[in-house]
Amino acid sequence: MPSSPAVDRPLTTGTIAQALGAEVVGRDDLPIAGLATIDHAGEQHLTFIRSADFASRWAASKAGAAIVTRGIAVEGHDPSTRCLLLVRDADLALNAALELFAPPTTRPAAGVHPTAVVDSTARVDPSASIGPHCSIGPGATVAAGAILHHSVSVGEHASVGRGAVLHPGVTIYDRCHVGAACILHAGVRIGADGFGYRPDPSGRGLIKIPHIGNVVIGDAVEIGANTCVDRAKFGSTTIGAGTKIDNLVQIAHNCTIGRCCIICGSSAIAGSVTLGDGVVLGGSVGVADNLSIGSGARVAARSGVMESIPAGETWGGTPAVLARVNSRNWIELMRLSDSLRDIRKALNLEPAPRTRRVY
Repeated sequence: MPSSPAVDRPLTTGTIAQALGAEVVGRDDLPIAGLATIDHAGEQHLTFIRSADFASRWAASKAGAAIVTRGIAVEGHDPSTRCLLLVRDADLALNAALELFAPPTTRPAAGVHPTAVVDSTARVDPSASIGPHCSIGPGATVAAGAILHHSVSVGEHASVGRGAVLHPGVTIYDRCHVGAACILHAGVRIGADGFGYRPDPSGRGLIKIPHIGNVVIGDAVEIGANTCVDRAKFGSTTIGAGTKIDNLVQIAHNCTIGRCCIICGSSAIAGSVTLGDGVVLGGSVGVADNLSIGSGARVAARSGVMESIPAGETWGGTPAVLARVNSRNWIELMRLSDSLRDIRKALNLEPAPRTRRVY
């Protein structure tokens, strides 16, 4: 894994420690030019140690310094040549370190790019930035400080909140609303029709169900690239404030997603599902329609949720069950061949003959 870009002037272990509020164990004058993983770091790199496994690799690492969670023993540290920065939580401190080494970003200039198309009835705050080839529909609103990178489409009577950032290719369909300080990454689609059909009474094909509702996204929501949130059949599909959604997630019509949820990549949530506040869905979780997952519940990656989950519980598996039950089931499944062998032996049964499969 390549390291992060180096800053123009190397920081030192001492200045980094001051920024992180860290205790220095070793030299505080080492120049640090970037961040890297412990196995790929060089002598001017800062890395992190958050577990005993990472600590066991410190002696062989070439890193000049490491952020270390207090209480983790780091064998083989030479304070005369290297530096450890002791903090309460290495992961949180790493976030602060990333800010120190982040490349500078340039905010696009306020105003409307000459190639953008803005309807005469749209309201765009003068401090907003509308990039090349954007389209702002009739009656749409773009609030102060919002940034629309190139090729963003905002539909009729849709709105984008104060300070929101919409990356290239984002589409906000008609009458949908994006809250303040949201971040929508490239290719996000908000407000496409829900997936609803009924058999044609004539027996010839399917009849499309109209979806006349919208999508309402709360403040400080972040949505990953190519994620889709469908509009409601009627009413609103809602995403609560502070929720973070990964790439390639599907959220169907009339879902209600609570505040500060985490939905990991490639998950799919069927129609009319309710997630309480603080729910965590691991990667590739599927949730069947019309279910509810209570506040604070967690669902393990690649699980298939087929029934509602009470608040605060951890479930996993397909179909999903309580995590401890799922673990017991997997243990028994791994023992199945041995158990069958013991049963055959106890009953004096010969093993089943192997047959050649013919295709």
